[in-house]
Amino acid sequence: MGRAFEFRRARKEKRWGKMAVAFTKLSKEITLAAKKGGADPETNLRLRVAIDDARTVNMPKDKIEGAIKRATSKDTIIEEVVYEGYGPHGIAIVAETATDNPTRTVGNLRSYFTHAGGALGTTGSLDFMFERKGVIQFPAANLTLEELELELIDHGAEEFVAEEGTVYVYTSFNDFTGMQKALEAKGIHATSAEVQRIPTSTTELPEAKAKEVQDLIDRLEEDEDVQAVWHTMK
Repeated sequence: MGRAFEFRRARKEKRWGKMAVAFTKLSKEITLAAKKGGADPETNLRLRVAIDDARTVNMPKDKIEGAIKRATSKDTIIEEVVYEGYGPHGIAIVAETATDNPTRTVGNLRSYFTHAGGALGTTGSLDFMFERKGVIQFPAANLTLEELELELIDHGAEEFVAEEGTVYVYTSFNDFTGMQKALEAKGIHATSAEVQRIPTSTTELPEAKAKEVQDLIDRLEEDEDVQAVWHTMK
């Protein structure tokens, strides 16, 4: 699973690096993180990871600081909304968004699905097809991994994968925050932490059909309101 996580992260960074809307997406994530967990990245892991992601694509310092300040403004209204639907060939797709205008966002997403031959569904209709898992990544250097694994199991670690100098810890959605706190208490600083929607089963499509689905996924990811896209295509 570690390599799969790295693939998704590399894909995300590559996408952010190319897109003109990269700073908009990252600004929203920083603002949301600061609004929910406070403006200090030392005590707010989600914010620290968001800032690290922003630096990865060379987001200017003043834009990062501005995004944090917006979290305390009464005029800042950003909602996290999840949209679900079926793309071409019955592939289930979930899009996580951060938006200041849900009417605009749902209209855009509905048009993407419709144009691709799919359909936007109702919220919660595809929950049964995905498991929400927390995934935390940190360097393995100077750690006694066998001892650490046993300790983290007590905090809800479901999988503990160490490869190529990096540790990946997988938890249930409910244990994700507790695991972050446990790592922080041990002085372990995560380089990445996110909640993923992992499909309970996947569908393999021939190349031509898979491209139709991928085109829809790419179009969704290009929308500045969409923060993450999950699907059941293998």
